Amino acid sequence: MQQDRRSWLILAHAFLSVADLQTLLDYFGTPAAIVKQARSRLAETGLSDEKCAAITSPDEAAIAAAIAWLGEDRHYLVAWGDDAYPEMYTQIPGPPLVLYVNGDIDALHLPALAIIGSRNPTQGGRRNAHDFSRHLARRGFVIVSGLAQGIDAAAHEGALDAGGKTIAFLGTGIDRVYPPGNRELAHAIAANGALVSEYPLGAAPERWHFPERNRLISGLSLGTLVVEAARRSGSLITARLAAEQGREVFALPGSIHNPLARGCHELIRQGAKLVETAADILAELSPLAGHMLETTEESTAGDAPPDLGDDDYDELRRVLGYDPVSIDELEKQSGLTIDQLSSMLLILELHGEVESLSGGRYALAR
Repeated sequence: MQQDRRSWLILAHAFLSVADLQTLLDYFGTPAAIVKQARSRLAETGLSDEKCAAITSPDEAAIAAAIAWLGEDRHYLVAWGDDAYPEMYTQIPGPPLVLYVNGDIDALHLPALAIIGSRNPTQGGRRNAHDFSRHLARRGFVIVSGLAQGIDAAAHEGALDAGGKTIAFLGTGIDRVYPPGNRELAHAIAANGALVSEYPLGAAPERWHFPERNRLISGLSLGTLVVEAARRSGSLITARLAAEQGREVFALPGSIHNPLARGCHELIRQGAKLVETAADILAELSPLAGHMLETTEESTAGDAPPDLGDDDYDELRRVLGYDPVSIDELEKQSGLTIDQLSSMLLILELHGEVESLSGGRYALAR
């Protein structure tokens, strides 16, 4: 086992693709046999000089550090072909050769939803990410994101607040946290879900790592929800990858005056499913997840939402009635902003106090 682990680490540090590995296995049979070959023999397979050199002259200090890291509790190396390798990745182009995992390895095999968006969201966008995540985590979905500031962090926090599981894919080595300000959040994710990276220990947050790791966020998930995004953003790259991987793409609409809504509106024009409530996502994904979802709607019915007794919520209830009213009219009557109203209406709807009706109108639930 120790020799197999060392062999896989050498191949991973050589940055082999799964296609490279399959070619080498056809020639030599096993990872252990591959790493014993002379450089000339490896070159006969068509492998690049750089990768041949990395296999025949591995960085022994880096390999030793990785083996030491793997000796710690809840630290894993998941390689292509392992029983623990996520089946979802066998269906996508460019699957990872190995995954470094810190946390609950079983979370990689549960039904997952990616929630992504701007690093600098509006307050309403952050609340929406948190509340959608919280509700869907309670329904049994693992919430997947990228540990970035803004929407990513709010999505992870929503799942944790629900007592659910969340997975963060890193654009660094598994032993580094980026951005550093999310270190405490990363520790909480490792304890209640998993941190995952395909990069060797110590890998820096290189710019190209983040769009590269986005295929893993979308690839592990049954669907991807974009909460807020500008027209040119990494979130739209992830949404495009999700569509190419055959996954569902969802987008939250927003105010036409909000620049961070324009990316979501663009996705909707391109065929993403417009989402107003968590039920819209459940309707699409529950049939795909099937019996894998462990919780039921009844399990969330008695949960008390936060801050529903404060003055703002009381004012909103006062101006709402049983007759449908638009959010613009609510803005005029309540003095609350559109962003505040969007978040508050979502929370009230999730907890059965408000109905979302056609034409963007709302009413108290009967």
